[in-house]
Amino acid sequence: MVPPSLNHGGHELFDMHEVLGAAVGALNQAMILRPHVQDPELLDILDRQYRFMLDEYNITVECFKTGKDPSHPTQRYQMKAGSDFIYGMKEKPPTKPIQSTGEITDEIISGFLLSAAKEGSTGKAAAALEVCNPVVRRVLADSIPNCIEMAYELAIYQNKHQYYQMPQLKEHDMNLLLQSYVPVGQPGMPTPLQ
Repeated sequence: MVPPSLNHGGHELFDMHEVLGAAVGALNQAMILRPHVQDPELLDILDRQYRFMLDEYNITVECFKTGKDPSHPTQRYQMKAGSDFIYGMKEKPPTKPIQSTGEITDEIISGFLLSAAKEGSTGKAAAALEVCNPVVRRVLADSIPNCIEMAYELAIYQNKHQYYQMPQLKEHDMNLLLQSYVPVGQPGMPTPLQ
Protein backbone atom coordinates (compact mmCIF):
# COMPACT_ATOMS: atom_id res chain seq x y z
CA MET A 1 0.00 0.00 0.00
CA VAL A 2 1.30 3.46 -0.94
CA PRO A 3 1.34 6.02 1.91
CA PRO A 4 -0.86 9.10 1.24
CA SER A 5 2.16 11.42 1.00
CA LEU A 6 3.52 9.36 -1.92
CA ASN A 7 0.17 8.71 -3.63
CA HIS A 8 1.12 10.81 -6.67
CA GLY A 9 1.76 9.88 -10.27
CA GLY A 10 4.43 11.45 -12.45
CA HIS A 11 2.01 13.60 -14.47
CA GLU A 12 0.43 14.79 -11.24
CA LEU A 13 3.77 15.92 -9.82
CA PHE A 14 4.63 17.94 -12.92
CA ASP A 15 1.12 19.39 -13.22
CA MET A 16 1.02 20.34 -9.54
CA HIS A 17 4.43 21.98 -9.92
CA GLU A 18 2.88 24.12 -12.69
CA VAL A 19 -0.27 24.90 -10.66
CA LEU A 20 1.63 25.87 -7.52
CA GLY A 21 4.21 27.84 -9.51
CA ALA A 22 1.43 29.76 -11.25
CA ALA A 23 -0.20 30.46 -7.87
CA VAL A 24 3.08 31.81 -6.48
CA GLY A 25 3.47 33.94 -9.62
CA ALA A 26 -0.07 35.34 -9.29
CA LEU A 27 0.45 36.13 -5.60
CA ASN A 28 3.83 37.76 -6.26
CA GLN A 29 2.40 39.78 -9.13
CA ALA A 30 -0.45 41.06 -6.94
CA MET A 31 2.03 42.08 -4.24
CA ILE A 32 4.28 43.88 -6.75
CA LEU A 33 1.36 45.71 -8.38
CA ARG A 34 -0.47 46.63 -5.16
CA PRO A 35 1.42 49.93 -4.56
CA HIS A 36 0.47 51.12 -8.06
CA VAL A 37 -3.32 50.73 -7.58
CA GLN A 38 -5.19 54.04 -7.66
CA ASP A 39 -8.85 53.00 -7.37
CA PRO A 40 -9.98 51.99 -3.84
CA GLU A 41 -12.46 49.51 -5.38
CA LEU A 42 -9.68 47.74 -7.28
CA LEU A 43 -7.49 47.75 -4.17
CA ASP A 44 -10.31 46.08 -2.23
CA ILE A 45 -10.69 43.43 -4.95
CA LEU A 46 -6.94 42.82 -5.06
CA ASP A 47 -6.67 42.51 -1.27
CA ARG A 48 -9.69 40.19 -0.92
CA GLN A 49 -8.56 38.00 -3.81
CA TYR A 50 -4.97 37.92 -2.52
CA ARG A 51 -6.05 36.71 0.94
CA PHE A 52 -8.32 34.10 -0.62
CA MET A 53 -5.68 32.86 -3.10
CA LEU A 54 -3.06 32.68 -0.34
CA ASP A 55 -5.35 30.46 1.76
CA GLU A 56 -6.09 28.22 -1.25
CA TYR A 57 -2.37 28.02 -2.03
CA ASN A 58 -1.60 26.98 1.55
CA ILE A 59 -4.22 24.22 1.72
CA THR A 60 -3.22 22.97 -1.73
CA VAL A 61 0.43 22.73 -0.65
CA GLU A 62 -0.67 21.04 2.58
CA CYS A 63 -2.74 18.29 0.93
CA PHE A 64 -0.18 17.85 -1.87
CA LYS A 65 2.61 17.22 0.67
CA THR A 66 0.60 15.01 3.02
CA GLY A 67 -1.85 13.37 0.61
CA LYS A 68 -4.50 13.91 3.29
CA ASP A 69 -7.34 16.37 3.86
CA PRO A 70 -6.05 19.89 4.51
CA SER A 71 -6.56 21.60 7.88
CA HIS A 72 -9.78 23.13 6.53
CA PRO A 73 -11.91 22.64 3.42
CA THR A 74 -11.68 24.84 0.34
CA GLN A 75 -13.71 27.98 1.00
CA ARG A 76 -16.09 29.63 -1.47
CA TYR A 77 -15.07 33.00 -2.93
CA GLN A 78 -17.82 35.61 -2.93
CA MET A 79 -17.46 38.71 -5.04
CA LYS A 80 -18.94 41.99 -3.76
CA ALA A 81 -20.09 43.53 -7.04
CA GLY A 82 -23.26 42.76 -8.94
CA SER A 83 -23.12 41.02 -12.28
CA ASP A 84 -24.35 43.75 -14.58
CA PHE A 85 -22.34 44.19 -17.76
CA ILE A 86 -22.45 47.33 -19.87
CA TYR A 87 -22.92 46.31 -23.49
CA GLY A 88 -21.60 48.13 -26.51
CA MET A 89 -18.33 49.52 -27.76
CA LYS A 90 -16.96 53.03 -27.35
CA GLU A 91 -14.00 54.39 -29.21
CA LYS A 92 -10.79 54.43 -27.21
CA PRO A 93 -7.09 54.79 -27.99
CA PRO A 94 -5.35 51.64 -29.22
CA THR A 95 -3.53 49.54 -26.63
CA LYS A 96 0.25 49.38 -26.68
CA PRO A 97 2.95 48.08 -24.36
CA ILE A 98 4.07 50.47 -21.65
CA GLN A 99 7.60 51.86 -21.75
CA SER A 100 8.10 52.46 -18.00
CA THR A 101 6.59 51.47 -14.67
CA GLY A 102 5.28 55.02 -14.38
CA GLU A 103 2.69 54.08 -17.01
CA ILE A 104 1.13 51.30 -14.87
CA THR A 105 -2.60 51.98 -14.57
CA ASP A 106 -5.59 50.32 -12.92
CA GLU A 107 -6.51 49.00 -16.37
CA ILE A 108 -3.16 47.21 -16.65
CA ILE A 109 -3.28 45.94 -13.07
CA SER A 110 -6.83 44.61 -13.37
CA GLY A 111 -5.82 42.97 -16.66
CA PHE A 112 -2.91 41.17 -14.97
CA LEU A 113 -5.18 40.00 -12.17
CA LEU A 114 -7.82 38.82 -14.65
CA SER A 115 -5.21 36.87 -16.64
CA ALA A 116 -3.90 35.23 -13.46
CA ALA A 117 -7.42 34.14 -12.44
CA LYS A 118 -8.05 32.69 -15.90
CA GLU A 119 -4.70 30.86 -15.82
CA GLY A 120 -5.54 29.49 -12.38
CA SER A 121 -8.81 28.08 -13.65
CA THR A 122 -7.42 26.40 -16.77
CA GLY A 123 -4.27 25.16 -15.04
CA LYS A 124 -6.18 23.61 -12.15
CA ALA A 125 -8.74 22.03 -14.48
CA ALA A 126 -6.01 20.44 -16.60
CA ALA A 127 -4.08 19.24 -13.55
CA ALA A 128 -7.17 17.78 -11.86
CA LEU A 129 -7.56 15.43 -14.83
CA GLU A 130 -4.10 13.93 -14.17
CA VAL A 131 -4.17 13.74 -10.35
CA CYS A 132 -4.03 10.28 -8.76
CA ASN A 133 -4.45 11.43 -5.16
CA PRO A 134 -8.21 11.85 -4.53
CA VAL A 135 -7.75 14.59 -1.91
CA VAL A 136 -5.54 16.73 -4.15
CA ARG A 137 -7.95 16.20 -7.07
CA ARG A 138 -10.90 17.34 -4.93
CA VAL A 139 -9.07 20.41 -3.61
CA LEU A 140 -8.15 21.42 -7.17
CA ALA A 141 -11.67 20.78 -8.46
CA ASP A 142 -13.20 22.75 -5.57
CA SER A 143 -10.94 25.72 -6.26
CA ILE A 144 -11.80 26.05 -9.97
CA PRO A 145 -15.17 27.78 -9.35
CA ASN A 146 -13.32 30.27 -7.14
CA CYS A 147 -10.95 31.17 -9.97
CA ILE A 148 -13.96 31.62 -12.24
CA GLU A 149 -15.69 33.87 -9.69
CA MET A 150 -12.54 36.00 -9.25
CA ALA A 151 -12.13 36.35 -13.02
CA TYR A 152 -15.80 37.30 -13.35
CA GLU A 153 -15.43 39.94 -10.62
CA LEU A 154 -12.43 41.42 -12.43
CA ALA A 155 -14.18 41.32 -15.81
CA ILE A 156 -17.13 43.23 -14.33
CA TYR A 157 -14.74 45.76 -12.79
CA GLN A 158 -12.95 46.21 -16.11
CA ASN A 159 -16.23 46.47 -18.01
CA LYS A 160 -17.56 49.14 -15.64
CA HIS A 161 -14.46 51.26 -16.37
CA GLN A 162 -14.58 50.54 -20.13
CA TYR A 163 -11.30 48.59 -20.03
CA TYR A 164 -13.10 45.38 -21.07
CA GLN A 165 -15.81 46.35 -23.52
CA MET A 166 -18.61 43.96 -24.34
CA PRO A 167 -19.82 44.05 -27.94
CA GLN A 168 -23.34 42.82 -28.50
CA LEU A 169 -24.90 41.46 -31.66
CA LYS A 170 -27.97 42.98 -33.24
CA GLU A 171 -31.15 41.56 -31.71
CA HIS A 172 -32.03 39.69 -34.91
CA ASP A 173 -28.61 38.03 -35.10
CA MET A 174 -28.65 37.21 -31.40
CA ASN A 175 -32.08 35.60 -31.69
CA LEU A 176 -30.94 33.49 -34.65
CA LEU A 177 -28.10 32.09 -32.54
CA LEU A 178 -30.27 31.70 -29.43
CA GLN A 179 -32.79 29.68 -31.44
CA SER A 180 -30.16 27.51 -33.15
CA TYR A 181 -30.66 24.62 -30.72
CA VAL A 182 -33.70 23.04 -29.12
CA PRO A 183 -33.96 20.53 -26.28
CA VAL A 184 -34.95 16.96 -27.03
CA GLY A 185 -36.68 14.37 -24.86
CA GLN A 186 -35.00 11.25 -23.47
CA PRO A 187 -34.97 8.44 -26.00
CA GLY A 188 -36.03 4.97 -24.97
CA MET A 189 -33.15 2.74 -24.00
CA PRO A 190 -32.13 0.37 -26.80
CA THR A 191 -32.67 -3.31 -26.22
CA PRO A 192 -29.41 -5.06 -25.33
CA LEU A 193 -28.04 -7.44 -27.94
CA GLN A 194 -28.44 -11.09 -27.09
